[in-house]
Formats: sequence, structure tokens, C-alpha cells
Amino acid sequence: MSDTSKVDKTDGVVEGQTTVAPADDPTAAAVSVVDPRLLVREEGLKGYWTEFKRKVKGGEIGSLPVVLGLIVIWTIFQLKNDRFLSAENLSNISFYLSATGMIAIGLVFVLLLGEIDLSVGSVSGLASALFAVFVVNHSMNPWLGLILTVLIGVGIGMFHGWFFAKIGVPAFVVTLAGFLGWLGLMLWLLGSTGTINIPDTGPVHLLSQRSFFMDQAIIGAYLLAALGVASLLVGSLIEQRRRKAAGVPFRTNGEIALRVGLLAVAAFVAAYVLNSSNGVSNALVIFLVCLVIVDFVLRRTPFGRKVFAVGGGIEAARRAGINVSLVRISVFAIAGGFAAVGGMFFAGQTQSASLTSGGGNTLMLAIAAAVIGGTSLFGGRGSVWSALLGMLVIQSIQTGLDLLNMNTSIQYMITGAVLLGAVVIDSVSRKSQKAAGRA
Repeated sequence: MSDTSKVDKTDGVVEGQTTVAPADDPTAAAVSVVDPRLLVREEGLKGYWTEFKRKVKGGEIGSLPVVLGLIVIWTIFQLKNDRFLSAENLSNISFYLSATGMIAIGLVFVLLLGEIDLSVGSVSGLASALFAVFVVNHSMNPWLGLILTVLIGVGIGMFHGWFFAKIGVPAFVVTLAGFLGWLGLMLWLLGSTGTINIPDTGPVHLLSQRSFFMDQAIIGAYLLAALGVASLLVGSLIEQRRRKAAGVPFRTNGEIALRVGLLAVAAFVAAYVLNSSNGVSNALVIFLVCLVIVDFVLRRTPFGRKVFAVGGGIEAARRAGINVSLVRISVFAIAGGFAAVGGMFFAGQTQSASLTSGGGNTLMLAIAAAVIGGTSLFGGRGSVWSALLGMLVIQSIQTGLDLLNMNTSIQYMITGAVLLGAVVIDSVSRKSQKAAGRA
């Protein structure tokens, strides 16, 4: 039997991508059916608009809500205070979003499994405390201290993942225990003073609000923009050639040119704006590089496909031969590692490890960033770029309300409302996809 979704026995048309002959005329020639994605491209802009409407009706809205929300937020705050879109304020937003954003990257992996990690805030605080103890109290080389700190974060994540995957302790419970335990260890390491100042050297100096191209900041920012645009162009052309050779639908040269052009406009405008203030901070560059690498891992490697498969259905993943326990443990290890890196970013911002490191609302903001950015709480759907989009929304709200001298309580309420809206949109989207037969 032909591998198709539907066969019209009257005229032999198949709703799929294969060929079939009419059932009542076995001698008739097979009818070739064109992939609908090719038809979309042949129709030009009209085809793309039709496909866009189909996806929206089917609940496949992607990052559209958060992008529209970000435009609304920026417009409102700019109307309230014309300093909001100033180069200095946008530079501060881009710098301060990176620490919590790094933690959110790790959380995206956990959320893709449909699980949660409540320990990442404490792990990030513990990481900054461990680094301070290594470097200040034991005179360890800062870079060696950084490596050891991140490895400890990975080990903590593996510890959580083992209890979850092998013992069967719910992720919520084991990471809640970790949240309390690692917080207590951090307080013990910091001692009675509660703060350890870290010298402005090594990783701490690198992660402060400085640019790799401090002396040539203008050139550096544009070089980074050009590198990003060139990477997209080369990657798109390689993918186009690969898909052509495989005989499957591919992006046309016009579509590639449009995508690259839009990125070029966004990248060079951002470089121009940031150049007007402090340039592109090292922390932001490292954050963006991590996003690109992790996005490649999730979308282009067998491990990434296994993560999505386990998040989409555990039993189906097992039947496909995937080691579910190993995937679970590795995902929590990644979350722990990125939490430790986020803690180092916080240490670079404050040049210290203190009782507030990784505390307060760090955990909630990291979770909110991933969810607001478009990663589903139900698992199986999301992207690491949601960490960037979500943090842009959260940091914009915080910075905008600070400019308006609003109380912190207002910030929490607005951020909570945005988070609830994101989850509602996600839930409605899933229902739409189920109704359309795509979930």
C-alpha cells in the first residue's frame, strides 16, 4: 500500500508527496503529485501569505506573539520616556540580559522534555561562590577556576538527572531539594561576611561591560554583524544545495536573499546603535555565540533530535531505540552547566559573589524568559532563541519601568501577566494544532 495520507479513488489524486493511479483503472498512468511546499514557492508572495495563514489557523505561530509583544512594549516605553530607545539604554539591556539568558538556555533543554529544573538559580549562585573561593581564598588560576566551576555545575545537573531518570524521583521534587541544598552550601561558603570580592582579572574582567574590540569598538561591532550575515548566507546556500541533491523542497535564491537582507538590516542597525554607547559587550557576544552553537546542536545533530523525540513522547522514543534515561541525564547536566556559566556572568557584572547571587527572582525570570520566548511547557516544541527573545521582553520591561521610577512590585506584576499570556497562547496553540491534526 502506498505511503500516503489520503487517496481519492475517483481521480487518483494523493494528498501527500507520492504518485498513485486511479483505483478503477489499473492501466492508467500514475499521477505525479507536487509537494505543497513547492506549490507555495511557485505562487510567490501570494503562496507564502496563504501558507502563513494556514500555519496561524493551525496553531503554528512560532515567535510571532513575542515579536509583536516586544514591538508593543518598546513603543509604549518610548512614548512614556524618550530615553528608552537611546543607545545607552539599549546597550544596558543587551548587557544585563546575558546572565539570566545563559541560565534560560539550559532551561530550554529541560522544558523540551516537558520537565522543570528549580535548582538553576541556586546553582548559578553556588558557581559564583565556588569561583570566588577558588580564586580568592586558594589563589587558583582564574581560568582553571572557571573550568572547574562549570564542570561542578555539569556534575550537579547530572546528579539531579540521575535521581530523575534512574530512581524515578519527579524532576520538580529533586530540583526543589537541589534549590534548597545548593543555596545552603553557597551561604556556608560565603561565611559570615556574606560577600567575597573577586579581582577584576581573567573571566571576571572579560565578562564585565567591555568589548573585545575596546580600542576599535566601531570596527568590531560591524565585523560581528558582517560575520553573522555571512554565516546565514553560507549556511543557507549549503542547505539549498544539499536539499536540491536530495530532491526535496528547498529555499529559492530570492527567499535566501530576503532572509539574509532582513538579518543584515537588523544586525547593522544594532551595531550602529550599540556603537553610539559602549559597543557590543563581551557578555553579549559570548551569549550569542552560545545560542548559535546550541541551536545547531538541537536542530542539526542526532542528540538534538533525540531531545525533541523524548519530549514529544517517551514511549515512542523508547520504541525508536532512544536511550531515554541517558537523554534525561544529559539534559539536566546541560542545564547545570549553563546555570554555572550564568553565575559567572553575574560575577562579572558585580565583581563579587554575595548572598544575592542567583537568588531573588533569578530562577523565575529564567523560566519566564524561556516560556515567554516560545518554548512550550508541555515539551517537544521550542527553540534556544526563545531565551534571547524572552529576556529581551523581560529586561525591556524592567529597564522601562526603572526609567519611569516604578516600584519593583509593578515589575513583578507586569512580568507575571506577560508570562501568563505566553502560557495561554501556548495552550491555545496546542489545541489548535490538535484540531488541525498536527499535534
